[in-house]
Amino acid sequence: MTTSRATQQTDVPGYSAGGATADVLKRLRRVEGQVRGIAGMVEDERYCIDILQQISAAQAALDKVALALVDEHTRHCVLGAAPENQEAKRAELMTALTRLVGRR
Repeated sequence: MTTSRATQQTDVPGYSAGGATADVLKRLRRVEGQVRGIAGMVEDERYCIDILQQISAAQAALDKVALALVDEHTRHCVLGAAPENQEAKRAELMTALTRLVGRR
């Protein structure tokens, strides 16, 4: 596993500083359950359209997690950064968002 930028820095992640760690983990565990359910559907040879519908729901749930992280990161890490660091933090966020939306 690679080390993330957040663990390389002394910064506390925005979701952690905002107390949202438990919420993020709860949402991710829910998505994990959805993905296991999808695997079960494939094992049971369920109808393709039903599986695709569940994949779409799991993707939407991950998108909601991502948006929550973006919100916390913007509040804590970008707006909360020292003025001389805000542009670098904004650029870092835009790079991450470009990767996130470019995956489709």
